[in-house]
Amino acid sequence: MVVVGLTGGIGAGKSTFAELLASRGAEVVDVDAVGRAVIAPGGEGAAAVKERFGTTDRRDLARLVFSDPAARRALEAISWPLIEARLREMVAASEASVVVLDMAVLPQGLGRGIYGPVVTVEAPDEVRLQRLVARGMTEDDARARMKAQTSERDRRAIAQYVVVNDDGIAPLRAQADALMDALAQGHAAGHE
Repeated sequence: MVVVGLTGGIGAGKSTFAELLASRGAEVVDVDAVGRAVIAPGGEGAAAVKERFGTTDRRDLARLVFSDPAARRALEAISWPLIEARLREMVAASEASVVVLDMAVLPQGLGRGIYGPVVTVEAPDEVRLQRLVARGMTEDDARARMKAQTSERDRRAIAQYVVVNDDGIAPLRAQADALMDALAQGHAAGHE
């Protein structure tokens, strides 16, 4: 089994690429969904989050941690060990030959030691901006979210495979095929 860490900036097409990998036989784990579950009411981390922040509401938490790095680190200290424990369980239970951990915060260190090769999906800033505005974000909000994330340069620095998503679905499909072939052959490093 190969466990891949998949990352990419907002609007780059990471989720679309994850769907393409799933359609080619990979098991895709939505790490954001796992994160939401562990801090939601009834989740393993809900009581600690409620005690620290006074709420488990995702929007309230996002407002708090988006503007306050110390609050973000406090939330990560509560949630990341729980997320990682769940990911280890999910990977151990999987029968797939390729498991993809789809996670925006991979460059910040979540899940390190669980996945092997890292794949980053990227697109030019203007393409990302257009996609986010088309989804209903204001241009200012989209730019602020893009700016707040890890840079593409930093994501590239940790990636063994870079997927460029700037030319439609056909080239993206070809890159999904190439990645799955490389993983099957045991060598994903160096492809671009």
